[in-house]
Amino acid sequence: VQLQASGGGLVQAGGSLRLSCAASGRTFSTYAMGWFRQAPGKEREFVAAIGWSGTTYYVDFVKGRFTISRDNARKMVYLQMNSLKFEDTAVYYCAAGASASAHEYEYAVWGQGTEVTVSS
Repeated sequence: VQLQASGGGLVQAGGSLRLSCAASGRTFSTYAMGWFRQAPGKEREFVAAIGWSGTTYYVDFVKGRFTISRDNARKMVYLQMNSLKFEDTAVYYCAAGASASAHEYEYAVWGQGTEVTVSS
């Protein structure tokens, strides 16, 4: 599978963005998908994941604000981000792996990243 993330941009604090991750390959529906982010000067961190069955997981600081979803027919994964904060500014990466996890090493395939900038 190959991944292509998009949807990033500049948004004011309190606003919303929806990130998309387009996958290629015939086995997309069997992959768990995750979103990670890397802020300037910081390590990459887990944001959200969704299993092949649709079970979702979130890091605490995005719960209630971000929603991960997938459309297996379209081979797409989405990250709806609401109530954005300045500290959400980062490059966001989608990733595919065998199981939904907060750990980067569980994901074998990574997209190129899409940049989100939240102005305060």
